[in-house]
Amino acid sequence: MEHLVSTHRTRTVTVDGGELTVGEWGDPGALPLIAIHGITSSHLAWAHVAAALPERRVIAPDLRGRGRSNELPGPYGMPRHAADLLRLLDDLGLERAQLTGHSMGAFVAAATAALAPDRVSSVVLVDGGLPLRDPPGGDVEAAVRASLGPALERLSMTFADSAAYRAFWAAHPAFGGEFDAEMLAYIDYDLVGDPPHPSSKADAVAQDSVQFYGDPPAQTIDAIRAPMRLLWAPRGLLNETPGMYTGTELARWRERWPAIAMREVDDVNHYTILMSARGAAEVAAEVRQAG
Repeated sequence: MEHLVSTHRTRTVTVDGGELTVGEWGDPGALPLIAIHGITSSHLAWAHVAAALPERRVIAPDLRGRGRSNELPGPYGMPRHAADLLRLLDDLGLERAQLTGHSMGAFVAAATAALAPDRVSSVVLVDGGLPLRDPPGGDVEAAVRASLGPALERLSMTFADSAAYRAFWAAHPAFGGEFDAEMLAYIDYDLVGDPPHPSSKADAVAQDSVQFYGDPPAQTIDAIRAPMRLLWAPRGLLNETPGMYTGTELARWRERWPAIAMREVDDVNHYTILMSARGAAEVAAEVRQAG
């Protein structure tokens, strides 16, 4: 796989409350793909996919409260992120575009397609976007803490330098401890401030995560007119099983939404379905099929 770190570029787009940072790869004249990252991530999560889609212009924002958009104020939530994406489309001069999103980004992609159906040509959801399983007793906050616990803990940590942060990620159970140029750039980019700390804002994560459960995500999917596809990982954030979705849950959603093409990607977890050469190749193939 060709490394595209050196061809990566960023710019800003004016949105409500300030400037949204946007990363891009590929020829500015190529067919655009709007790519949306996960809940504690940044636009550089899409570097492997950009490398697997050299014929496309991959455009990926740092969502409000993350990356270099982390100073944008709340409120957060899927409708606010969708509004930011529509402002991005306006800035790019795009009447319609293909969207793809990973994890929380898949919920944002779905919200955008529901809010402005005429602006979205197709949607590829990557291990996210469909409602998550109902938490025991209906305690959504407890479910968020259980599923995102290590990621939330990371947001409160500080690190001496990028080497220390790289060592932290090397010990993460979702990865094998060896990183390519794309992953090293992703890790280094996430560290900001003095003392250095991860860029995502805890209050943004808290406000966004409660919107993955219950009826609102289902109502969002019901409102989408664009063709949709879902790729899902059999393992979760810590390389555990099951992952974000179980086979039983997906069978239920297939019955409700038979038009959504759903496919499992073998031998990946919630991170490596996107942030590895193998997972990115599968995402790229699905984007081409949908586009």
